[in-house]
Amino acid sequence: MKKNIIYIITVVAIALTSCFDDLDRFPANDTTSEVVYSTFDGTKEALAKIYGAYTLSGQVGPGGKPDIVGLREDQNADFLRNWFNHQETPTDEAHCRWNDAGIPELNYIKFTPTASFTIGLYDKCILQVMYANDFLRNTDGRDYGAQQDEVNYFRGEARFLRAFAYWVLIDNFGNPPFVTEKDDLGILPDQIQRADLFKYIEDELLDLANNQGVKEARANEYGRADMGAVWALLARIYLNAEVYTGTARWTEAITYSKKVIDAGYDLHKNYEHLFLADNNVNNPEMILPIAYDGQSSRVNGGVTFLINGGSRDEYQVKYADKLIHYGIFSNANWSGYMVRKQFIDKFDEGDKRFLFVGENPSLGSDPSDKDNGLQTYKYRNITSASTKDKPVYGSDITFADNDFPLFRLAEQYLIYAEAVVRGGTGGSMDLAVEYFNKLRERAFGNQSKNVANLTAQDILDERARELYWECFRRTDLIRYNQFTSSAYIWEWKGGVKEGRAVSDHYNLFPLPSQDLLANPKLKQNDKY
Repeated sequence: MKKNIIYIITVVAIALTSCFDDLDRFPANDTTSEVVYSTFDGTKEALAKIYGAYTLSGQVGPGGKPDIVGLREDQNADFLRNWFNHQETPTDEAHCRWNDAGIPELNYIKFTPTASFTIGLYDKCILQVMYANDFLRNTDGRDYGAQQDEVNYFRGEARFLRAFAYWVLIDNFGNPPFVTEKDDLGILPDQIQRADLFKYIEDELLDLANNQGVKEARANEYGRADMGAVWALLARIYLNAEVYTGTARWTEAITYSKKVIDAGYDLHKNYEHLFLADNNVNNPEMILPIAYDGQSSRVNGGVTFLINGGSRDEYQVKYADKLIHYGIFSNANWSGYMVRKQFIDKFDEGDKRFLFVGENPSLGSDPSDKDNGLQTYKYRNITSASTKDKPVYGSDITFADNDFPLFRLAEQYLIYAEAVVRGGTGGSMDLAVEYFNKLRERAFGNQSKNVANLTAQDILDERARELYWECFRRTDLIRYNQFTSSAYIWEWKGGVKEGRAVSDHYNLFPLPSQDLLANPKLKQNDKY
């Protein structure tokens, strides 16, 4: 199943390019669109292009023709690489020792509207919205005969993927431009306010949930959105609703996380195996991934970036007993990303989620020194059949096979627990503790670290241990008022060794300057 969707994604990345260039600024190629959408197979390929915008950085593999002119495929043309750098690098969970343009601003929470990764994340999300809009525009009113129901599900998936892109925009940028398939081509889109965009995302997802807009949970082809993904995103936006709108929605977070929990997903027995090269098989925890294949979807971002960014040649030998092998041999071991000491201190001895190696847990006085800070081997291009004496590698030794979990069951357990602790109704504290302890039992292999009571801080710390390097940390710290404030300080926060609070306007990233110049309807976020 994974091979099927990856193959479709990569083939149509080239085939449909002329159809999708700058869709909401210039008219689409109507002749090409008519050909693509005239058949069921062509329409499915067009849907794959929307998924492909999350997986791929361009049209011809790891380099050569990025989806967006001006972005670099070895840097900021990949969605996951950009998203990771916004969600993890400014926090205690990551630090990048490189001084590439845009990196220091992320490391030290000194965001600017001209930073390359900020431009990249913003542009990729807008591109994903545009692809979805074009798909919905071209499938509206067409008659697909006996396959109409399936195309209706395709349309639901496109709406979900657009809602996800808008969620990334609302979470990172607050007040982005807003356009749907109902707007005329070529317009300059209006700016939407954060609370209004929340309402739009909520309404879209609720419509899909209440009107069977996508297939039932666990009933779709692997790598494609279903009802489980819709409920999971609803639970996530409700968990953060107070940040986005000023009004808490804990009860709704309980409702939709419980729907996911009751849908038949299960925790994987082995935490390490969740992130290896064969995590697309025998993985009952996965709700929706970004799917990768080392031979068919080659990018210098994605999980290949997560592996190489946190790996180092010497550690491959020195810590072979622990990490076995990174699984990448060519263009490997970039040794750029570490984690910060305050994050490491959150782990108790015996926690199997502690997948870190190195000598000095602190970044020290020189955070660019590769000997400072521990590195994670959470992601490796080896399979779950690997042993120390016999690693089993992914299908390619330059690009990773690992899928990235956009949604998995463990997050839903923690959403439920937090929403109950914060006062949401319709849930049970006993059940919240039970779900929390399920993660602890997997982490330690027994009940020795189980808890009888929960606080909100307990859950934040558990989210750090369970979900690190999965693009949650900045959002979580903001929800707890610990990202910019003095309530939680980590080394080099704010650009000084001992760490310091920063202005709260950094809870949002700035809109890119180039978009403000191109669209006078847009207003920059406060204090930028």
